[in-house]
Amino acid sequence: MAKRRRLTAPDAAELEQLEAGFAAKPSISPFEANPSTPPIAQVAAEAATLNGMAAVTDRATLAKDQGDAARWRDAQDAGLVAEMLPIDQIDADFLRRDRMVDDEEAMSELLESLRSNGLRTPIEVTKTEDGYGLISGYRRLEAFRRLAGGDPKFAQIPAFVRQAGAGQGAYVSMVEENELRSNLSPYERGRIAVLAVGQGVFPSTEAAVDVLFAAASKAKRSKVRSFAVVHEALGDLLQYPVALSEKAGLRIAAAIRDGAQTKLREALSRGEATDPKSELAVIEAALKEAPAPTQEKPRGGRPKQIQRLPIQTLPKGGELRAEVSAGELRIHLRGRTLSVDEAALLLDRLAEHLG
Repeated sequence: MAKRRRLTAPDAAELEQLEAGFAAKPSISPFEANPSTPPIAQVAAEAATLNGMAAVTDRATLAKDQGDAARWRDAQDAGLVAEMLPIDQIDADFLRRDRMVDDEEAMSELLESLRSNGLRTPIEVTKTEDGYGLISGYRRLEAFRRLAGGDPKFAQIPAFVRQAGAGQGAYVSMVEENELRSNLSPYERGRIAVLAVGQGVFPSTEAAVDVLFAAASKAKRSKVRSFAVVHEALGDLLQYPVALSEKAGLRIAAAIRDGAQTKLREALSRGEATDPKSELAVIEAALKEAPAPTQEKPRGGRPKQIQRLPIQTLPKGGELRAEVSAGELRIHLRGRTLSVDEAALLLDRLAEHLG
């Protein structure tokens, strides 16, 4: 049987040696402080380590914020950020409107929708010297103006601010939006092309049609030019032009090119149309009385161009406009009323000059 070993307690010197050995042993944890380092230094070292890690996170966040800000500025410059604009700073007549008919029933529905749900599609404007010019959204702006009288929350309207100016881009934006939301009538398409030329935006009706309706087929653009002819010749006398069908408009345009303009104007000025049907009846009767063309009509080609002369502003008010086409001169006096005797005197002087 083995002899049991007798255990004895270590003396004080041995205990001191054990303590010294543990103190000299390297630390396993990198965050464990060196016993020889003062406590305040330990705290500072740990804070510096954590601060370095936080600085990396902050830099990443800052870079993301700067990227977001740059993208936001780009979107704003492109007119993709809706802004709240005071309605009294928006000029609704900045462009000549392509829409001619205001549907009061549709306006009532829009007013009710705005009261219940607010505006879901912002209008489009461009910056001007005095505020903003309306490009598209005439009905929405008009609805806000009606509602603003009874509710101040409608005093501002969400709007996209486009860098469109008053040139071709503004007209293209207006036409595109109305074509998407509700198709323009054939007459309205031709009319807006003529009006844009009158504003000096395009050099000719043909150029206006090609730009404003660039996405349309060649055949459709040809029809738009035909309705432009109708507006140029009869627009001031037609009471229900939007009701003209495509077939009727093309027939009238062909007759105008064949020399029936004078006959049609005389009939419309004498007629008392009370609705689209009666107005079309007047036109049909005039077309039957119009003389047949004296020469064979050429096939294909483009309509004759009308050259507009610079507008003459009169010192006593009003303005003179003149349009020259093949075999015809038209002079318009706007903003002034002349007596029959004054008009006759002007014609006499013009006849004397022409000889």
